[in-house]
Amino acid sequence: MADVERFEKLKATQQLLKASLEKSTALSSAIDETGSRLEGMKQRLPSLEAAMRPITMQRCGYSAIRDQINGAIGPAAAVLKAYDVVRELEKSLSSASCSDLPAYLSATKRLEEALRFLADNCELATQWLQDIVEFLEGSAFANDRSLLSVKKALRILQELHAIEGSARSDGGLLNEAFNELEAEFIISLMESSATTITSIASSPLSVLVIQKLQAIVERLNAADRLEKCIFVYTEARSLSARRSLQALDLDYLDIEITEFVDRQSIDSCIDQWGKHLELVVKHLLELEYKLCNNVFEKVGSDAWKCCFARISQEFRLASFLQFGTNVTKMKKDPIKLLKLLDIFTVMENLRLNFNRLFGGKACDEIQTLTRDLIKRVVIGACEILWELPSQVELQRRFSPPSDGGVPGLVSFITNYYNKLLGDDYRPSLIQVLQIHQSWKQDVYDDGDDDALSHQIYSTMKEVGLNLDAWSKAYEDISLSYLFMMNNHCHFSQMKGTNLGDIMGDSWLEAHEKYKDYYAALYLRESWGKLLPLLSQKGLISFPFDHQDFDNKLLKAFNEAFDERYKKHSNWVISDERLRQKVCQLLVQAVVPVYRSYMHKYGVLVEQDASGSKYIKHTAQSLEKMLSSLFQPKIGKYSSTKHIRFIGKLKHVVMNQLHVTLTAM
Repeated sequence: MADVERFEKLKATQQLLKASLEKSTALSSAIDETGSRLEGMKQRLPSLEAAMRPITMQRCGYSAIRDQINGAIGPAAAVLKAYDVVRELEKSLSSASCSDLPAYLSATKRLEEALRFLADNCELATQWLQDIVEFLEGSAFANDRSLLSVKKALRILQELHAIEGSARSDGGLLNEAFNELEAEFIISLMESSATTITSIASSPLSVLVIQKLQAIVERLNAADRLEKCIFVYTEARSLSARRSLQALDLDYLDIEITEFVDRQSIDSCIDQWGKHLELVVKHLLELEYKLCNNVFEKVGSDAWKCCFARISQEFRLASFLQFGTNVTKMKKDPIKLLKLLDIFTVMENLRLNFNRLFGGKACDEIQTLTRDLIKRVVIGACEILWELPSQVELQRRFSPPSDGGVPGLVSFITNYYNKLLGDDYRPSLIQVLQIHQSWKQDVYDDGDDDALSHQIYSTMKEVGLNLDAWSKAYEDISLSYLFMMNNHCHFSQMKGTNLGDIMGDSWLEAHEKYKDYYAALYLRESWGKLLPLLSQKGLISFPFDHQDFDNKLLKAFNEAFDERYKKHSNWVISDERLRQKVCQLLVQAVVPVYRSYMHKYGVLVEQDASGSKYIKHTAQSLEKMLSSLFQPKIGKYSSTKHIRFIGKLKHVVMNQLHVTLTAM
């Protein structure tokens, strides 16, 4: 009812304003005619000029008000037309629905434009009428009915000007239309998000839904009503993000590094970390980035980038980066270097993605955490690499393996460098060195490859010094020789490996020669002294009568053999082929001599009733015992746990060992 009365009032005011304008126009025409007559009188009656002066002034005033009236006519007419359009659009929008979104958006846009046009013309017409009021109030027409009409028209225009504000305020038709659009945005977004979990294969929202959201966003942004849509969109996509992460089992991100039970568990978590981070950044966040851009692309980058930054938080990107940072805080050791390089490799593979997805002010936190992680990884990796030679030197004070095998440190260092120099780590390590040197502005003259080589040479030099020191710690010189033979054999087997390639052929050949050298010393020092007991030289050593000579000579051999066998059974030759060959040489050197002795003196021993008790071994049992020597004791020493590098032993070297042994 109130709307009807208001409409009737506005219609009456419209008619009144129109009548006033018509009256003002007529008055202006009359003034023009009067002015012409006064001009003629002026020509004929110069004597009356002074008396007509007030009339002349009044004529000028009429001319001025005529201009003001003419200026107000255009905006006033536009106001009347705009008001009619607004009323029609209000009726159209009141009956419209978001079910036909294009029509609803069109009606909303047209109503906005009509209201804005109405307000602009009301403001212009108001300015003209205010000038008329000021003129009339200061003239002879101050009490004229035309002044009252103009003032009434002015009030009507002011009421019409307020229509736009009322439409946008609570309860206003335009405000309600915006509310409907916001509700439609929420419904469309939530329905789509509720039925899909972010997938790495396709967009979580269909093309039709995206187009619908785009249209609503564009209309609401034009009305400065976008904030609620951004909030709702962020919440909806964040919910989807949390649902997507539930299947990944990211509990390890919340575990403190000190809480990990062992190295294997933390290695497993770092491997998972890399796979999960790549999935989140390259697939899940990539889709969210594109979706954000598609939905909000027409409203400027600031809005959608802030929106994407908030969604990124729900994908726990900060937690991923913090986990990597926690790993850098672990105690420094060589294995940590590999883990740091694993982290660096993951981050380097994602570098372009990070730069594109998280550029700009909205992602300042992610940028800061990323830079801090990379800095810690690079510095930590370089520190471990530079300190490795000194760490090897610190191991020198410990005792060598009691079995004469390859120390765990030697096995570890060679395997470690082979791994570090492999395709999985070397490119990342070189890149880390380059970054570190660029920060120091002190790039190596010969390049980072040579810097790495130099560091490896330094480490291997310390390993060699350790071996020399450890070899001198053995009380048994034979075990010392066996120890050096084992380790030089270990190094000589590096041919064709990453470490062997960087150390060079001369290094490999030197170890091959030293292996043969110490093998010869070992055979001569230990078993070489056993064979004379079964030769004619034994006659000089045993000054007893001929009857029990053979018995005691055999007894002495048995005791010496058993003593050596018992002791050497606890020793190892780490390389399988070297072990087989050394055992073969021992069999070839000892068994034929023993068989010959038993064949020559066996009959004499058997004639003695007590002689049989001295025959402890047969040639076959000796061969079996010698062939079983130097077997690694699995699990007893760390030297048996390394990767074995197997190569061929040259026949000429083994023949030389055989000649050396049989000549003793």
